[in-house]
Amino acid sequence: MRTTRLTAVTVTALFTLAACGGGGDSGSESDTAATHNAQDVSFAQGMIPHHRQAVEMAELAAGRAASSEVKDLAARIEKAQGPKITTMTGWLKTWDEKVPEAMSGMDHSAHSGMAGMMDDADMGKLEKASGKDFDSMFLTMMVEHHEGAVEMASTEKAKGEYKDATAMAGDIVTAQNAEISEMKELLGEQ
Repeated sequence: MRTTRLTAVTVTALFTLAACGGGGDSGSESDTAATHNAQDVSFAQGMIPHHRQAVEMAELAAGRAASSEVKDLAARIEKAQGPKITTMTGWLKTWDEKVPEAMSGMDHSAHSGMAGMMDDADMGKLEKASGKDFDSMFLTMMVEHHEGAVEMASTEKAKGEYKDATAMAGDIVTAQNAEISEMKELLGEQ
């Protein structure tokens, strides 16, 4: 009986410490959640629809791309950006800020002025393309899309305050610049 109670108290204490970010450490998650600024909010609110569109574009590749390299790249983009959407959504909810709504179907009108975002007409063309035409269009559009994300992430790195957001921004700059180089190389092979 005593062991059971001790185990229950220990488990409760561990959950409490985990929820508090490690228990008493001044750099804990609960403390850093409060240290964000308007740039951090803007970054998350802008990058969520930006990543959603990249995922939407990447999902098209499986059934439309001719090149296995394009299909592989699209799968990696989808795998990398989906979890970031979830993370940024969590930040916005924690900060009691508006989370951008998912656009239904191919409606991108609300975000078409954002750096690197494709408009409805471009997305419609990509959706109708297949084979080598799709590959070329996808790569060209995704280079532009990634360049917009790098621009947004660079601003976050320079002006953001929330450590996790600026770290994610750094990861985006590194990963997407590498993918831009890869895509430009693939475009040169066509």
